[in-house]
Amino acid sequence: MSDQKTVAVADHYNAVVEDYHLNYDDEAHKTLPHYPANYFRLQILKKEVAKLGAKSIYEAGLGEGTPLAHMAEMGLRVAGSDIAQNMVAAAKANFTRRGLDPDVIQMGNIDEPESFANQLEDGLFDAMMASGVLPHVADDETALRNMRSIIRPGGTAFIEFRNSLFSMFTLNRFTKEFFLDELLKDVPDALRDATAKELDARLATDMPPLRTKNIDGDGPGYDLIQANYHNPFELLEQFEKLGFADMKIHWYHFHPAPPMLEKAIGPAFREAAMAMEYDQSWRGMFLCSAGVVQAVRS
Repeated sequence: MSDQKTVAVADHYNAVVEDYHLNYDDEAHKTLPHYPANYFRLQILKKEVAKLGAKSIYEAGLGEGTPLAHMAEMGLRVAGSDIAQNMVAAAKANFTRRGLDPDVIQMGNIDEPESFANQLEDGLFDAMMASGVLPHVADDETALRNMRSIIRPGGTAFIEFRNSLFSMFTLNRFTKEFFLDELLKDVPDALRDATAKELDARLATDMPPLRTKNIDGDGPGYDLIQANYHNPFELLEQFEKLGFADMKIHWYHFHPAPPMLEKAIGPAFREAAMAMEYDQSWRGMFLCSAGVVQAVRS
């Protein structure tokens, strides 16, 4: 990740740290103004890590520390790092409040393995997790190799990604971008231009508005930082190429209708979305804006 992008990403997360823990709270997540996708991701991670019988886990991009704290409270040896100074400070405070060791947390950047090498001195981990990290890295291959280096052979990685195929369902500017930049990237310009004109007439290409500021107006909004989507088919191929095996995807953040309809539908939209979480059928490939790749270091 370039220094400029690193600063921008860190600035975004530094600015949202104060209430970030509410995303994971068993009660507060039900009334958040935004959909509590992180809550459902944590439930998936806890369940899958428990099934592994792992004894240790590392988290790259640990945020304010609640997911890693849950792992520690499950009895795992833990360590983690983050590029956002405010998040690291909040995570240390979080661990201290829970009676956990805050010294297992430090500043670190998955693009720079020397920044967290000291945390591997006691041995590689049985598992690692990285949420909200892969979308922000400068080079996928470098980041995935560094993530792989954290776990022992036979260890398991849980890596979150933003699902580009969800754009097929949104019926907005993201759908247009997916058609032109992905599906039709190699066709003649005249055909792409004709398609763009037709999509402008049929889709809500003026939506959603760019998030240039955070909700409280402090710090750069999510659409101003590097936040890439990944095609799940291509991503699994890349995992295999880099020495992972037994890959599978856990889908989360379901949408029961195109997101532009959420306001018109009202509370029933969120209720239906929550009822769909943990459905791991093929529909998640299109109805979910995010997923977690579970893969074993071969």
